[in-house]
Amino acid sequence: MKNAILLACALTMLFSCQNKPQSKQPAEAEKTASMPATSLYQFKVKDLYGEEFDFASLKGKKVIIVNTASKCGLTPQYKDLEALYKEYKDKGLVIVGFPANNFASQEPGTNKEIAEFCEQNYGVTFPMMDKISVKGDDMAPIYQFLTRKANNGLQDSEVEWNFQKYLINKDGQLEKVVGPKTLPTDPEIVNWVKA
Repeated sequence: MKNAILLACALTMLFSCQNKPQSKQPAEAEKTASMPATSLYQFKVKDLYGEEFDFASLKGKKVIIVNTASKCGLTPQYKDLEALYKEYKDKGLVIVGFPANNFASQEPGTNKEIAEFCEQNYGVTFPMMDKISVKGDDMAPIYQFLTRKANNGLQDSEVEWNFQKYLINKDGQLEKVVGPKTLPTDPEIVNWVKA
């Protein structure tokens, strides 16, 4: 009899726990997960010349971050990136290039060689950063921000190839990801810059 009463109590507790109204915590957790964990302004990197580049200095500007390579079929995009930068830099646009050797070893050069290549072949004046990795286990922290929704609050993405563009709004938040083959002069990018 005692065992039957204990069993009945245990079953009652079990069913009352299962029928308990759902807590609001999961919805709050979901809301928190969709909020950006950080912004672009929290990052400091080195440029091609070994100098510190603080993204906090870009507050209030629109930023396009692009992974670059010197020996890629898309390398001529440097010309369009430079043209876009020259046209809109005085209106609050900054383009930041990150050389990366992640795709078919198309950026084998040293920082010095990359700087010379960009200046001599395309007259690049927009900021170029230290060569990094944009995917894999050694992915740079800034690309962890750009590619992970938990960090950027917008979406998960994968860097598909050289010259993928990440468009950052004036508040330092990721606003759009544009594929490698879309030229910097494409209306999708130009209209975003002008908006």
